[in-house]
Amino acid sequence: MPHPLGLAPSKIIAVHLNYRSRAAERGRQPAEPSYFLKPPSSLAADGGVAHRPRGARALGVEAEVAVVIGRTARDVPLASAAEHIGGIVAANDIGCYDLRHADRGSNVRSKGADGYTPVGPTVLDPSTVDLDDLPVRLWVNGELVQSDSTAGLLFGFDYLIADLSRSLTLEPGDIILTGTPAGAPVVEPGDVVEVEVGDAGRLRTEIADTERPLAAPGALPKLSEKDRQDAFGRPEGLGLSEETERLLREVATATLSAQLRKRGIHHAFIESVRPCGPGVRLLGRARTLRYLPLREDLFAAHGGGYNKQKSTIDTIRPGEVLVIDARGDTRAGTIGDILALRVQRAGGAGIVTDGAVRDSGSFADLEIPTYAAARHAAVLGNRHVPWEDDVAVACGGALVEPGDVLVGDEDGVVVLPPRLVDEIAADAAEQERQERFIHQQVDAGHRVEGLYPLGGEWEERYRKWVEQQ
Repeated sequence: MPHPLGLAPSKIIAVHLNYRSRAAERGRQPAEPSYFLKPPSSLAADGGVAHRPRGARALGVEAEVAVVIGRTARDVPLASAAEHIGGIVAANDIGCYDLRHADRGSNVRSKGADGYTPVGPTVLDPSTVDLDDLPVRLWVNGELVQSDSTAGLLFGFDYLIADLSRSLTLEPGDIILTGTPAGAPVVEPGDVVEVEVGDAGRLRTEIADTERPLAAPGALPKLSEKDRQDAFGRPEGLGLSEETERLLREVATATLSAQLRKRGIHHAFIESVRPCGPGVRLLGRARTLRYLPLREDLFAAHGGGYNKQKSTIDTIRPGEVLVIDARGDTRAGTIGDILALRVQRAGGAGIVTDGAVRDSGSFADLEIPTYAAARHAAVLGNRHVPWEDDVAVACGGALVEPGDVLVGDEDGVVVLPPRLVDEIAADAAEQERQERFIHQQVDAGHRVEGLYPLGGEWEERYRKWVEQQ
């Protein structure tokens, strides 16, 4: 069906991250824009319906300024790029976070569905608005959720056109979605979403469920912890109930490991790391950082200056544990006392590295719990290149995903899956309560037969003991 505004783009190009507020919210700021394509079949009009797949939990909506190309642009210089803008219109960049795992960054399934690019209700003449300070807002059920202006763009409309036109021809009618500001919400079936750019009226979209579940063949909805955090935000602090947090600060990692084994998880203990100080206790959510082996020709681009190590540490949030995957290579330091102090001052809950720490003498003066495999005076550039953050890593032989719950004591550090953490904490506390009872009985001279583990008459004695506590 033709779009009522006459829009018929040969391509729709979207920018991943392009507002300062959004970059601060996501904890990363790109040096250059990156893009993805949305199919023209995703284009929708004002007053349409966007469907969330049944079984999905996180359908996101994003207020955006859409630039409509007015004349062909190929290899255009920055100075004249804005002359190729034919119109400005409000857009809603809709996406299903539950399908991102299948896209590997392309966003084909997560953001390319029919109706996932509403545009309207009118196209503004670019000569009649201030392109450098154009308001963009989003409402959900009448409540204002997003509000910013194009003054907050990292890369202006002219920059995007000049950049893209170096590689591909922008044709009349093509649409560039120029990014969304902070606060993009997750919506539910029945919600009404409205987007406004300038004062050109509101673009209205209703959210609905699909009639039947998404079925095979192909990937099905699945929300990873990383995608959950992108959809709903990283939790401030631990994001745990008070009771679960209390229990996890008391139970031993050995007990937690036993509870994980009961659930078939046998490789969640981070091997070889030890606390850098006495009496260390750690509890927090994983923020991951991955190092790759040194390759001299790539170090300047990835390891020098404000590299991924420094930018990750600068964006640590309260309650997060910096988890460094150094491949178990302890022949150079992976973090020193100054950057560790930065993690501490940001409210970080700890540091875990399967490599070495530098300035180990100074770590004794820091309050932040730190676990490392070794100590080494050499800088990381001798062996490591900081490569990427917020990805699944291998630390000390354990797989750690962003958002996993980490608990550490004198024995080491164990990784808890977030979906199991409440029940594991409760069962671990019960296990330790039983072990205290058993310890008392053994200390009083009783045989361990039938007592350890509890069985027979000892179970009744234990219940009575619990009632007396």
